[in-house]
Amino acid sequence: MLEEREWPDEGELVVCTVTNVKDFVAFVTLDEYNNREGLIPIAEVARGWIKHIRDFVREGQKVVCKVLHVDRKKGHIDLSLKDVNDHQRKEKIHEWKNEQKAIKWISFISEATGVNEDELQNLFYQEYGALFPVFEDVLTDEKGTLKRLNLSKKVADSLIQVAGENVKLQKVTITGNLILTSTKPDGVNVIRRALRSAQPNVEDVDIELVYVGAPKYRVKVTAHDYKTAEKAIDKAAKAAIGVVERAGGTGEFVRKQRSGKN
Repeated sequence: MLEEREWPDEGELVVCTVTNVKDFVAFVTLDEYNNREGLIPIAEVARGWIKHIRDFVREGQKVVCKVLHVDRKKGHIDLSLKDVNDHQRKEKIHEWKNEQKAIKWISFISEATGVNEDELQNLFYQEYGALFPVFEDVLTDEKGTLKRLNLSKKVADSLIQVAGENVKLQKVTITGNLILTSTKPDGVNVIRRALRSAQPNVEDVDIELVYVGAPKYRVKVTAHDYKTAEKAIDKAAKAAIGVVERAGGTGEFVRKQRSGKN
């Protein structure tokens, strides 16, 4: 295990398992840090006055805590449960579950290639700071990811196969409105050409155009990440506006706020 993975950083959110609950403190083990022991003082369990600590924590429970202080010499890790809100807790648990999946997938690669499992974990962690993103990135940017990791062909092929069989990529959607006008006699045809130009063939990107009401047309772009989606929607808008303006008309693109992941 890498040195930087042996201890958490102050302010970090960590997944813990409650092991022992006393009157004024709860002891936990940190699941992501080789089950190192940490403690949650009663004042950090919940906001407000606490009559019975067991009303909030119990042995065997999984909790997400914020790291308050780490003393490596003494081996002490002080934690807070009350400083983690519901959104942070859900996000951290989701991230932790993904990391557990990635650990299992790395074992598949190790078995298939004979490469040491810890060696692969350390390599992935050094490059990404986590394990799960490697499997996402190899699907969205295979060439760049493999170059970054500098893997042997055997390991690279196994990584691609395991990722393809197990990872379901989330998608993001962004939208905007194209406002296109043309006063030319063939203005209808100009707009049609403009809309056709706004649908370039971009791999792994879906572009949908919806007529809202002249002169407004909604552009909806779906991709695996915001960077790709934003690049595609900007390209589509510029292409359509360019066609209209070259024909003597006017064009404008109005972006809408990002939507969440599907």
